[in-house]
Amino acid sequence: MERTDFVSVPVTDTERSIRFYGETLGLEQVGHGGYPEFQLGENVSLYLIDLTSVGREFSGPHTAYIALRVPDVAETRAELEGKGIVFSGETFDSGVCHMAFFHDPDGNALMLHRRYAPAS
Repeated sequence: MERTDFVSVPVTDTERSIRFYGETLGLEQVGHGGYPEFQLGENVSLYLIDLTSVGREFSGPHTAYIALRVPDVAETRAELEGKGIVFSGETFDSGVCHMAFFHDPDGNALMLHRRYAPAS
């Protein structure tokens, strides 16, 4: 394997999801048309897919969190709460990183993340 190119996220309303990921979260859209992608850092993108476009049904959201690295979890959380994002509980401090959990409009699990201690 060379790297991860994209992470697929199932959505039920592509236009609503484009607005959420692009306007609300402020991610750069790099793919357009029926298969929009949003850049996450240097080497991976988040790919929105309406499963009905490939002959499948939406059977539920991702429940494993996609960690979105941000410079400051508290600051970004406050900004997103101002845009109407509801977080699940308080920001969690693991002893090496801060995490704040939330969901996209389809219920896909997302988190704001920032490691503050060196990896061992």
